[in-house]
Amino acid sequence: MKIAAVSLFPDMFDALTEFGVSGRAIKSGTVDFAVFNPRDYTQDKHQSVDGRPYGGGPGMVMMVAPLQRAVADARRWMTGCRVKVIYLSPQGRALHQSAVQEFAHCEGIILIAGRYEGIDERFIALEVDEEWSIGDYVLSGGELAAMALADATIRLIPGSLGHNESAQQDSFSSGLLDCPHYTRPECVSGQRVPEVLLSGDHQRIRRWRLRQSLLRTQLRRPDLLAVLPFEEERQAELDDVRKELSDDD
Repeated sequence: MKIAAVSLFPDMFDALTEFGVSGRAIKSGTVDFAVFNPRDYTQDKHQSVDGRPYGGGPGMVMMVAPLQRAVADARRWMTGCRVKVIYLSPQGRALHQSAVQEFAHCEGIILIAGRYEGIDERFIALEVDEEWSIGDYVLSGGELAAMALADATIRLIPGSLGHNESAQQDSFSSGLLDCPHYTRPECVSGQRVPEVLLSGDHQRIRRWRLRQSLLRTQLRRPDLLAVLPFEEERQAELDDVRKELSDDD
C-alpha cells in the first residue's frame, strides 16, 4: 500500500514515519509513505501557496495550482495504483473504524492537509474524492488529522502489528468498545486482576471479555449499540448487562 500526504510541513510526519507501529511498517516496506510539499510546486520567487479570500474576510486560502501539481506528482509516485484522494476537513464525514477498514484495502491514498482558512473550493471539486473529519473541533492544520487517519489505517494492514489479532480486538473493530486489560503483577495498590483472567478457562475468559465490552459500550457509548446487529449470544448478554445496570439504579 502507498500513502502520500500533501502538506506544507513535511517534518511533522516524522511522528508517523519514525515511531511505533506505523514507523515499523514504513521502515519494513509494508507501507510506502511520502510527503509532497505544495511549496515545491510553486512558480514564483516567493513560493506563494496562499492568497486573500474573494469577498474579504480574515486569513488566507490555499491556492489551487500548487496543490494540484503536488497531487499530480503524488499520483505519478503511485503509478499502477488505484488512488483515493482524501481531504481532512471539519466539514467532512466523521471518521470511524469501518471507514478505516475500507481505507486499509486501498492501493493508494493521498491525504490533503490544509492550512490557514482552508483551501480553494475548486481544488476540492476537481481533485478530492472524499472529505473526512476526526472530530467536531478545529485544528491549526490538517497534518495531525492526516496522521491519525494514516496510523489507524496502517495498523490494519497485514504485517504491521506483531500479532494480527491485536487489530481485531481493538475498540470499534467489532463495533464495541474494548474490554479492560491487565498485566503483571497480579495486585497493585490493593487492586487485583479479575480471577477469571487467571483461570486458564478460555471460554470463560472470552465470555467475560464480551460482557465487559458490552458493559463499557452501554455505559460510555450507548449510541454504538443502537446501530449494531447482534447474534443471539451477544443480544442475550447485552440484555443481561442492561438488566444489571437497571437493577443497580
